Amino acid sequence: MSSTAGQVICCKAAVAWEAGKPLVIEEVEVAPPQAMEVRLKILFTSLCHTDVYFWEAKGQTPLFPRIFGHEAGGIVESAGEGVTDLKPGDHVLPVFTGECKECRHCKSEESNMCDLECRHCKSEESNMCDLLRINTDRGVMLNDGKSRFSIRGQPIYHFVGTSTFSEYTVVHAGCVAKINPAAPLDKVCVLSCGISTGLGATLNVAKPKKGSSVAIFGLGAVGLAAAEGARIAGASRIIGVDLNSKRFDEAKKFGVSELVNPKDHDKPVQEVIAEMTNGGVDRSVECTGSINAMISAFECVHDGWGVAVLVGVPNKDDSFKTHPMNVLNEKTLKGTFFGNYKPRSDLPSVVEKYMNKELELEKFITHEVPFSEINKAFEYMLSGAGLRCIIRMGA
Repeated sequence: MSSTAGQVICCKAAVAWEAGKPLVIEEVEVAPPQAMEVRLKILFTSLCHTDVYFWEAKGQTPLFPRIFGHEAGGIVESAGEGVTDLKPGDHVLPVFTGECKECRHCKSEESNMCDLECRHCKSEESNMCDLLRINTDRGVMLNDGKSRFSIRGQPIYHFVGTSTFSEYTVVHAGCVAKINPAAPLDKVCVLSCGISTGLGATLNVAKPKKGSSVAIFGLGAVGLAAAEGARIAGASRIIGVDLNSKRFDEAKKFGVSELVNPKDHDKPVQEVIAEMTNGGVDRSVECTGSINAMISAFECVHDGWGVAVLVGVPNKDDSFKTHPMNVLNEKTLKGTFFGNYKPRSDLPSVVEKYMNKELELEKFITHEVPFSEINKAFEYMLSGAGLRCIIRMGA
């Protein structure tokens, strides 16, 4: 692959020209990586609901033409100036958020003990890098404010710094996790976003103890990943909550032992769960983005020690309302971003969980299509059929 280093690469990409219209497989030009960037050959990618949300352009500023995609696995083709920890041939996962280790906040410190890391990167409790945190509105690279994609001279916008619906893409090196080359990329690619988000929300933030009870609100891919985290942690009761009872059979594969549809009850679901668990669950994880679900997730945990973790992203005008006594009664409310995983530092160990058979990924993968049929993946997502669809590049 080194023979292409420094050159423009022509390859196929699925371009979204308009909101909500089928993607078009186009021949695109991918420029070489600049300083602190790498160019990746994408081998497998998958479709996440976030791709669909911004493709539909409902409730946000449209940015087209654009190359979507942010869950993927690939190989480093070439590295730009200043990249020292990645080299051609490395197996990697590109991630929509990053870990820069060299941001402005650190460089501005007056201490001579500076280790070139920002406050978030240095903190063991935060993964929200100041420089590389997700920006859904930016369609260009940080280095020069320009796109690395073009079609006959017309720039094509990036998406969350990854744009993996292309056979080759350019990503900031801080958003690339180097992983075990023995790990099957067609499986671990799903760890780039939703699965890690749900898994980490439980393991890193809720932190249920062995034998505890956990309620999961929303049984899509992220919620089932949260349930997988509860299973790994040794929870004795995993209660799944969803308005769609068709998801219940699938949820049982992830260790969900009890299932609740709020529509089947004439009282708030938090009261139903409190009655089921003698006062409330030990932990809850909300994965829907619904304000009502967020309130229920908080109010259904046990007083004194209960912890509720919010994962879903609400509408911009939503507000959270609960009685202050829920806080005074020592219930804890937390939020999380990407499951509190630092992409470069932590994702390799998550991959190893899969390699050691502690984490099961195959059950998340319900469909597979060749790149030429990528629009089928959108059809599966929109119809609610399945969890994750793997897209085989070069096919």
